[in-house]
Parts: sequence; structure tokens; C-alpha cells
Amino acid sequence: MAEMTSTTDWRNGMTVELDGMPTLILESNHVKPGKGPAFVRARLKNLQTGAIYERTFRSAEKVAAALLERRDMQFLYEADGEYHLMDTQSYEQFPVRGEVIGEQRRFLQENMQIVVTTFKGSVVDVELPTTIETEITSTEPGVKGDTVSNTTKAAVIDTGATVQVPLFIDRGERIRVDTRTGAYVSRA
Repeated sequence: MAEMTSTTDWRNGMTVELDGMPTLILESNHVKPGKGPAFVRARLKNLQTGAIYERTFRSAEKVAAALLERRDMQFLYEADGEYHLMDTQSYEQFPVRGEVIGEQRRFLQENMQIVVTTFKGSVVDVELPTTIETEITSTEPGVKGDTVSNTTKAAVIDTGATVQVPLFIDRGERIRVDTRTGAYVSRA
């Protein structure tokens, strides 16, 4: 039986199970109106679908805590829209649909160490390292004298993603990219 938690004990960042789905509490406000009973208004994120919504609960209503498991994994390869991962402890391999990984998949590199969050055996979230080191495979050459600050150009990196880089970055150079935003960080 899952552990129960009261809505009055909710904190931002907690996970609960609502309607059989793992749900992240983004924001929780305890409201005490002048008339009538107190209640809790919450902004929630369904971890399986990514949908964000608001919902109201009675004060001190009991809700099941979501039991999420985080495991270190290694990305092996992609085939037919499925991303094959290996558990670094048990060496068990399994595929994950691209929709679960989301936009982050454009920064996946072979043998990359990632953290996978599972709920009742199914993957609900994949967390890449904050920054990756990658190589520029194609970009327009920089022109001498193009040193204006904050001016960028498009560059394709070895994972196939396109990122904006400063004008002085050329093909073949190694750079660091923030996987959360897709922004250029620095030369490697």
C-alpha cells in the first residue's frame, strides 16, 4: 500500500499519485476563505503526459505519495524511434520511446550517462547531464572582422542538433552546450 500524504503537508517539488498517474506539485497554496472550509489550490504536472493543470483539494485530504525510482543508465543507440538504454548496475537493456525523452533527445550521445526516473516500471523522465561536450560538424565560416558581441550563427553539432554559436566558432571545434536550453556555453 502506498504511503499517504495530506494536502496540507504538500511542498513544491513533491510527487503524488493522482488518478493513477505520477504528478509533480509545481505550486501549492493553502487558502482559508472568510466563510466556508479551508482548501488547497495546486498547480500540477502530469509526469507521463507533461500536461500542466490546476486542481483544488479539500484541506487535509489524503493522497497517495508517488513512489518514483531513479536509476543511472547509459544511452546505447537509437533505432526506429526507440532509444536503447542500459542499466549500469544490472546491465539490463531496454528501449524507451522518443516521446518520453522529448526535446532532449537531440543532445543524446552514444555511451552518455543519464538518470532515468521510473514509475511502476515505466519510464516517466530522462535527465541528461547539464552540459555536453560536442563537435561542430557544419557552420558558415567566420569572416575576419566579425567580432561584434552577441552576434550568433547557426551551427550543426555531431548529434545533428542545430545550436546558435558566436561568429568566431568554426567547423571542427569542440564546444559545450547546455542540454536544458540548447544554448552555447563555451569552447571545450
